[in-house]
Amino acid sequence: QHHIQSVQRSANVSALGYAAGLRKPVNDLSRGALVEDIVFTIAITAVQAKQVEDARKA
Repeated sequence: QHHIQSVQRSANVSALGYAAGLRKPVNDLSRGALVEDIVFTIAITAVQAKQVEDARKA
């Protein structure tokens, strides 16, 4: 886990953890997540939830 965080910080990138095959969006954050990571994950989850909602209406 720590090596992933080290790479993220040194390369200035984000690593995303998600669970596929579920009815609703689920994403994972590590305990060491930065505020930026949390906000980004919330935004992605909101987009995913909207996609699920739109697909159900179609």
